[in-house]
Amino acid sequence: MDIVCLDLEGVLVPEIWIAFAEASGIPELKKTTRDEPDYDKLMKYRLAILKEHGLGLKEIQDTIAKIDPMPGAKDFLNELRSLTQVIIISDTFTQFAKPLMKKLGWPTIFCNTLEVAESGEITGFKMRIENSKYTTVKALQSIGYETIASGDSYNDLGMIKASKAGFLFKSTDKIKADNPELPAYETYEELLTAIKANLN
Repeated sequence: MDIVCLDLEGVLVPEIWIAFAEASGIPELKKTTRDEPDYDKLMKYRLAILKEHGLGLKEIQDTIAKIDPMPGAKDFLNELRSLTQVIIISDTFTQFAKPLMKKLGWPTIFCNTLEVAESGEITGFKMRIENSKYTTVKALQSIGYETIASGDSYNDLGMIKASKAGFLFKSTDKIKADNPELPAYETYEELLTAIKANLN
């Protein structure tokens, strides 16, 4: 039994924090997991900037409402889901993901949760499990699935390398250079072909 595990941001939808950085005019918020491998450090950095500027969940959700999946993402996902089971494993948050899941046709997503005060201030975040992408892939393998994984960032490398087949997708030159053993693709057509070749 195969199951495909995909990252969300940078793979199926644009990076939420980059979109919000542009909408809010705060360039410091453009930093993502492509730049900072330590997710805990990255989120604390982001929350401190939001607090400094008096921005909360509503402002970010207003930006997310205007984000559309990448061109071809929904068709790619639909075709993939017709062939095998697919789970999106993301370090984003349920409060961010819902409108994007609607636009993608409600695929299954495993992600995290924000802690939000009544005022709308984001006060913290709760990770579903430590090292969630790698841990989730290993858990799926423990119940009889063979995993195929793809993502674009540092936090995807664990699940990609732990899977029977793993691919970088729309990644950075640095990540590709640091991981030359991983096939790297730029189009959904290429990624779909590679995944199909590894399905039992």
